Amino acid sequence: MANIKSAIKRIRVTERRTLRNKMVKSAVKTAIKKFEVALNSGNIEEAKVLYAQAVKALDKAAAKGVIHKNAASRKKSRLTVKLNNALA
Repeated sequence: MANIKSAIKRIRVTERRTLRNKMVKSAVKTAIKKFEVALNSGNIEEAKVLYAQAVKALDKAAAKGVIHKNAASRKKSRLTVKLNNALA
């Protein structure tokens, strides 16, 4: 347990940031999963809408620093490939 005042504050800040990061990551995973479920069920129109939401969630997470911008870009690219293959 920390005794120094600044260390105690750091612990509190870290806990808050950890919770925020966990919420954002969970939202990203949920958005991606919804897109993939719609795609696998053959609902292309809904998948297009959910694709846009997933990309937006990834961009927000990257902007907040929750995930690295290259990781977000990689995930967006893979989602785009899946959507294009389904459309073809």
